[in-house]
Parts: sequence; structure tokens; C-alpha cells
Amino acid sequence: MESEFKTSNFIRNIIIDDLKNKKYETIITRFPPEPNGYLHIGHAKSLEINFSLAEEFGGKTNLRFDDTNPLKEDVEYVNSIEEDVKWLGYKWDKVIFASDYFEIMYEKAMFLIKKGLSFVCDLTGEEIKKFRGNLQEPGVESPYRNRSVEENIDLFTRMKNGEFKDGEKVLRAKIDMSSSNMNMRDPVIYRISHTPHHNTGEKWCVYPMYDFAHPLEDAIEGITHSICTLEFEDHRPLYDWFVRECEMENVPRQIEFARLNLTNTVMSKRKLKALVDENIVDGWDDPRMPTIAGFRRRGFTPESIRNFCRAIGVAKANSLVDYQMLEHFLREDLNPKCKRIMAVIDPIKVVITNYEEGKVEELFIENNKDDESMGTRRITFSKYIYIDRDDFMENPPPKYFRLFKGNEVRLKGAYFIKCNEVIKDENGKVIELHCTYDPETKSGSGFSGRKVKGTIHFVDSSSSIPAQFRLFEPLILDGSSDSDFLKNINENSLRICEGFIEDNAKGSKGFDKYQIFRHGYFSVDPKYTTQDKLVFNRIASLKSSFKLK
Repeated sequence: MESEFKTSNFIRNIIIDDLKNKKYETIITRFPPEPNGYLHIGHAKSLEINFSLAEEFGGKTNLRFDDTNPLKEDVEYVNSIEEDVKWLGYKWDKVIFASDYFEIMYEKAMFLIKKGLSFVCDLTGEEIKKFRGNLQEPGVESPYRNRSVEENIDLFTRMKNGEFKDGEKVLRAKIDMSSSNMNMRDPVIYRISHTPHHNTGEKWCVYPMYDFAHPLEDAIEGITHSICTLEFEDHRPLYDWFVRECEMENVPRQIEFARLNLTNTVMSKRKLKALVDENIVDGWDDPRMPTIAGFRRRGFTPESIRNFCRAIGVAKANSLVDYQMLEHFLREDLNPKCKRIMAVIDPIKVVITNYEEGKVEELFIENNKDDESMGTRRITFSKYIYIDRDDFMENPPPKYFRLFKGNEVRLKGAYFIKCNEVIKDENGKVIELHCTYDPETKSGSGFSGRKVKGTIHFVDSSSSIPAQFRLFEPLILDGSSDSDFLKNINENSLRICEGFIEDNAKGSKGFDKYQIFRHGYFSVDPKYTTQDKLVFNRIASLKSSFKLK
């Protein structure tokens, strides 16, 4: 896909200046997810920024897994991230793991000890937090801060050799306990964890903290611009301190941008994992999830997601983006290339009483009225058809133009029909309509007699095939805060309907997409579709009140 990130933004301007001043010769960026969950739509924005800017300036981008915490990471997440990045259309230069650099990181940590800039600390996590102080008061130095270099070398070596229990000791940088930036108050840079690692097995039992590992990884790889989200802005002085004091040859430049927040969802892998673990959704790829896997399974296209990320732009201030904006780009992408089809999601049987029993008529209807090259498709019409329950009312309000007793409507691509009788079950539910048709009103025949104001769709019972339709609403109720999101789950976020679709859908495979007349854009669900039954996910409705500014 051709980059369209050429509109002015502050990161692009920084890169232009750095190239102009010959600070860097080649732009190298990286996309560095931690493999502790699936990628979500917020990561798509970061992907677009890193890959597109590097592409524009003839550079390259690495896909790097920041796998420094074996307690939370898994090869399942590694595989899913690679699949998502490929699906979105990005091409990385190298796949790298932070764990590939564990030996170098250990050496650099030892290097800081020898410089007198790090020490082994025996305080517990709670004690370290207490000693750190707050924004109004300076921190208190650890009683272990002034251990000799020799003692620190010995203790850190023994930590590496597995002589201590988890949490018994940590390695901390020795910076400034009175700094106004809390991140500079002797941060922990190594901890003990006797946990097998997905990449290095049981080789290591000490692991670097993210704030120590990340700048070293960037410097080792020769990253020129380390682009990250705004919450790391306060970490930048620490990032620069580690690069400087570890005397790294390459000096990356960290730049922060506002993360993407989307209405009616949460943007945290920890919170998304809670939705999976609590069985609120049926996996990371549930179509209601804001994960890339969820959007893919729902039926979104890579183009729609990338166009959305380009449109929201790059800013320094956090903001909330309406989910309908993402749907807007989905419609823009699918409308010109999606075949049309008819389906009845909540069926009512209709008997055409004056149509010949056993007769099946072939009709032809356009696949996409906006693109004649897509041609036409064959549909059938017979005595028994289905219409949607939403297209009939017993006691209609004024200006209701669909079907009711005594009213006449056009069937899309077929004839006028008039409702004469309503059949109900013992509970009073409408189960069947008896109608008559006018054979002179066949669609395309040039009939110019009386007019009708309503057109509804139908499927023929003689040829239509059973299908399940899964209709989605936002998973998180509007106005919910991140802290109480589990208490504000929308219990109506999924509605499953059993209906029928034209036989033109026969043989459809996972991810095949259609515009279903009047219902919206649908995609075949690859998880639940079987040889015997098609299952469709509604990606988005046909229209929205949303207007792109």
C-alpha cells in the first residue's frame, strides 16, 4: 500500500529537520509490542506512523517484541502479532526480540555497576515505593545504595546464577532520589524471576525492566526515531540517561504522540484480557473486541483501518474518537466493491395466493447498481417467500410505507404484492401473511401504472438457504469509565438471528463480504461457519448520522 502520511505533522517535521541537518543518514523506526496480548486498534495507529514515515523517507522498520517479562508473555501472542502486521499490509525489515539482547543488557547493567551508577537493593517492592516519596516530597535513599562496587558485582552475579528467590533482590540505577521526575528516583532495572522464557527457556532468571531494556534495544538496532505514546513522555529523561551512561554508540531520539482512544471500548491489553478471561467474549478475536483480530473476523478490511489511522492524524493531545468514524472508512472501502445480495434476518412466511403452485420464476437483478461491470445475478420467485419481520406492521403509524393489511409494496427485483390476510399463532405472534401479486408489475417490464411508495426485499423459499446472522452493538455502554468497565458491559451487544439468504451465497467462505440489501455490510464468520450453515457477522449498517469533518 502506498504511504499517504505526507500531510504535515510534528513527527514528520522533526524527521525532515533531522535529515536536513544530517543528524541521521537513514531513517530507522521500530514497532515494539510486548507479546502479552493481541494487538488492538490503538496499535494500528502506531504501526501506521512507524511504517509509513520510514517508507516515505526511504528508511526501514523493525518488528521487535519487547519480551522482558516471561510471567505475562506467550508465543501465541507473538504469532498473532506477526499475523496482524502482515494482514494490515506492513513489511518489516527484521523480526527481533528484546531477549536476543539479554547478554548485552546484562553486560551494560554490570557496566553501570562498575561506574558506580547502579546497586543491588534488598528492599521489598512496597518499601521501594514508600522510599520513593511523592511529587511534594523527595525520596529517601535506600540503605543499600552505598554498597561497594565489588559487593554489587558479586551480588548481581549471584542473582544471575539463581542464588536468590523472586523479589529477594533487585538491581537499581543510582540517579537522584530528589528529582522532580519520579522516574529518575533510582528506578529498578533488573528483577529476579525464576520463570521459563518463551524464547530463552531457563537460561535466565534475571530480567531487565522495560525502561532499561527499551532504550538499549533502540540504540543497538540503530533506531533513529523511537516513536511512542504520550504516557512515556515523563520517561524520556530516563531513556536518554540510560543511552548516555551505558555509552551507546547510536543515540536514538524519542518522540511521543497521543494514543488513540475509541468510544464504547477499552484500549488496554490488561482490560481486554479480562474480557477474555471472564468469558464475556469468545476470545481475543471476538468481533466485538477492538483487537485487530476482532476487526478482521468481523469483516473490516486492512484498507479501511489504515485509512482511518491516516485520517485521525498525529497529535500531542489525547482525544476520544467516535467509533462511527472507523465505520465510515469501512463503508467507503466496501461500497464500490461489494456485491449486493438479499437476506431475511427475522423471517415471516408470505404466501402469494394467486401464484401458481410449483412454479418457480427466474429473475435477474444487478450485483452493484454503481458498477455495471459486476453484472447481474439470478434470483427466483415462487408462491412461498420470506420477508423481514421489520417490514410488516399490523397497526402502522402515519407515513409507514412498508407492508400492512390492505397495503401494496414492491418486492425488490420482482412484483407488487398486496397483503390481504394475517395469520397468527396461539400467542398472537404473526407467523404468516397471505398476499396477492400483480403479474403486470414485474421489475424491469416498463410498467407505468399505479405507484407504490415502499420497496422491501425478500428471499424465495424454494431456493434460499438457511443462515445465521450475528448483529453487534457496542460492548461497553456509553459513559463507562475504564475503572468500572466490567460493570458496564452491554448485555445486548450480540443478537443472533436465524434467517435465510439468496442461494447466490452458497459456497461462500470465511471473510467473503456482501452488502445485504437494507441491512448493512456482512462478512462470513470463519469461526462458526460450517459446510451445512453459513454464519454472517454484520460489520456495519448501511448508513450513519456520522459526518466526516
